[in-house]
Amino acid sequence: MIIVMAPGNTEEELQAVIARIQQLGYRAHVIRGVERTVIGAVGHEDKSPLAVVEQMSGVEAAIPILKPFKLASAEWKRERTVIDVDGVTIGGPKITLIAGPGAIESEEQALEAARGVRAAGAELFRACIYSHYMTPYGGTDSTREKIEIIRRVRAETGLKIVTETFSLDDVETIASFADVVQIGARNCQNFVLLRQVGRLRKPVLLKRGMSTTMREFIMAAEYILSEGNSDVILCERGIRAHDETETRYALDLNVIPVSRLQTHLPIFVDPSHGTGKRHLVAPMARAAVAAGADGLMIEVHPHPDRALHDGAQSIRPSELAELIGQLRRVAAAIDRTI
Repeated sequence: MIIVMAPGNTEEELQAVIARIQQLGYRAHVIRGVERTVIGAVGHEDKSPLAVVEQMSGVEAAIPILKPFKLASAEWKRERTVIDVDGVTIGGPKITLIAGPGAIESEEQALEAARGVRAAGAELFRACIYSHYMTPYGGTDSTREKIEIIRRVRAETGLKIVTETFSLDDVETIASFADVVQIGARNCQNFVLLRQVGRLRKPVLLKRGMSTTMREFIMAAEYILSEGNSDVILCERGIRAHDETETRYALDLNVIPVSRLQTHLPIFVDPSHGTGKRHLVAPMARAAVAAGADGLMIEVHPHPDRALHDGAQSIRPSELAELIGQLRRVAAAIDRTI
């Protein structure tokens, strides 16, 4: 339920309403707008006790939220969320680009990739320090060494870092150097991990699971939001389709308008994982921007044919630069910029 405070309400009235909501067993989430202050009362489904709050001094209205997700709902927050990643804006009229290799292979490879995506126009660098998560026989990652490589990349290029966390054990480590913490598709419904990153005060990029419905996807974001982290970015990266062999996954661009209608959260698209094929990345990236995506995550490797991971879906920095030029023209057609 949303409690809308009346214009001119006092701080004392606001705190009294918050105290009453908490006394009734709900958590209170406050948003102070320019003209209105609203309080989200989040808890169990029975909202009948909250009816008493509507009669309190300073309250204008109590409005039920009908969706199972509350804090992610556009009913709860009508203005779209804009996230500031150390000076880089995510959400709003500007479309944001995340680009980089599927895994850090060496300092030379990481720096060459980072310089390339920076020159092309991307502002965030995707950099996974764990490269052996598809098989138990992949060997041992030199995690500490890769973290130092990423630190050097950030220091030299100024790119903000997006890195995936896989377990509760590494959340704090990842958060210590990443500007955006990524939750991958395989952890989309790892609710313990979602709650843990929800306690961070750092943006979280949540990728949709390959078999996750739209409602389940938004509910996963709700777990993060419920712990107090309001900076959540949704990312569509393809779902499994029956008997499909031509692409790695089916890139579901329906998610873009649906998420913009139902939530206030920024929505990104990953056409690299969504298609699995280099020649399909550019057309699907253009389509995603045309459909209203707030950003793209694109796999870029300086030498895709020699890449240790996901080379078939990686484009070169020069190809990224050409693609960004195309995307600028698409964005301009819908009154946005890159």
